[in-house]
Amino acid sequence: MSQKEIEVILTRQLASYLALPIFIVDPQGTLVFYNEPAEAILGLRFDETGEMAAAEWGTVFTPIDGAGSPLPPDTLPLTIALRERRSAHGDFYIRGLDLVLRHIEVTAFPLIGQAHRDLGAVALFWEVHA
Repeated sequence: MSQKEIEVILTRQLASYLALPIFIVDPQGTLVFYNEPAEAILGLRFDETGEMAAAEWGTVFTPIDGAGSPLPPDTLPLTIALRERRSAHGDFYIRGLDLVLRHIEVTAFPLIGQAHRDLGAVALFWEVHA
């Protein structure tokens, strides 16, 4: 694990205290952390998955639309926030690492540090119960 920017460390610290599921990636899209509430939705503890490259997490959690068709990773809110440095929102289904299918809503935003440093992106998400 490489040295992290202070803003990323503080964002991770904040996420660890919140009850809202949070997923944090670095500028290359590598998953650097998700909190305990996210573990319940993603199906595995972060301590068990560790950091993951974008190509891996974009497919491991199997995002699909309402018809069951796979969603390309570049259409996911977190990828948009990272690539375009703007907020994005969406809803879709994921199959977590516990193989349970869940409907989630996601709001993602870029993580921009002092002096406009690109530090990655953050996704806040929650399970939709209809």
